[in-house]
Amino acid sequence: MRHRLFSAREPARPAPLSTEGDAICLAGGCFWGLQKYLSLIRGVTATQVGYANGFSEDPSYEAVCYGNTGHAEAVMVRYDSAVLSLEGLLECYFGAVDPTIRNRQGGDMGSQYRTGIFYLREEDLPAIRRAVARVQAQYSAPVVTQVEPLKNYAPAEEYHQDYLQKNPQGYCHIGPEQFRRAEAANPPPREAGERGWKNPPEEVLREELPPEQYRVLRENGTEPAFENPYWDFFDDGLYVDAATGQPLFLSCDKFASDCGWPAFSRPVEGAALTERRDESFGMERVEVRSQGGDNHLGHLFDDGPAQMGGLRYCINSAALRFIPRERMEEEGYGAYLARLEGQGE
Repeated sequence: MRHRLFSAREPARPAPLSTEGDAICLAGGCFWGLQKYLSLIRGVTATQVGYANGFSEDPSYEAVCYGNTGHAEAVMVRYDSAVLSLEGLLECYFGAVDPTIRNRQGGDMGSQYRTGIFYLREEDLPAIRRAVARVQAQYSAPVVTQVEPLKNYAPAEEYHQDYLQKNPQGYCHIGPEQFRRAEAANPPPREAGERGWKNPPEEVLREELPPEQYRVLRENGTEPAFENPYWDFFDDGLYVDAATGQPLFLSCDKFASDCGWPAFSRPVEGAALTERRDESFGMERVEVRSQGGDNHLGHLFDDGPAQMGGLRYCINSAALRFIPRERMEEEGYGAYLARLEGQGE
């Protein structure tokens, strides 16, 4: 158990961390270790330790420890959702706590050491519930982590902020291996390499690609409807440009369509695709090409499911290579797993 630090004078306190944008408050035992752990995750932009969800508005550390204020030691976390999804963050959080133990983590006991997810926005609840359901499936005992709106949050005293950064040998209930996992939990997107998702030389492409793939990708061809491998294929994973490996679409954005080709509601990233006006065959359409290789993929229509945004990216199977979810990490696309796990959020 850590040493209790009290001051005869009222210790200095920082101002509350700004929570503009994406933020969540997480409790999980001693906040010294949890702050360090969470701050290591790629996409976390700021953290602050404090006291959350008790009965009074401005408790001190001494009051939380001995005054039965009902507060939990917690960490306010601000994160960049373009880099780290909420579900990805919560998956990391659950890697640092035992969510089946009530009022204790490591050697620290008491209600202030309970686990909790205290949210600032109602719209975050579905993602939180999915994350809790996934972690519950990993345990036979019930998950007792509280899920509540944040209330009565107060920053902890200044000497608690970034405590382990200032005191590297200080007490911590989180082990070194967990810190290493936090650093590795959200890797950056797979690098495009020197070619920047560009095609190899044309003669190499012509030799390496099967004739049908080359015809579709490089000669703007179209494969037969209903006679291609992905039109009715719905396994979990990532679809990439068959020529360059550039990530294009996630399976969670794929839907059943009677068009006879794979249909997606959106690309994995807006910058993954380029669009061109296509007036071939006496029609006016929007052609879709991969941004890196400038390879023909298919066409874009506005007759997709309304609940998925109303768009239909109608894509040739021959333009794609599918990477199953269980191989995404191995092949260097692990950064997209969080969104896939979050079912497209």
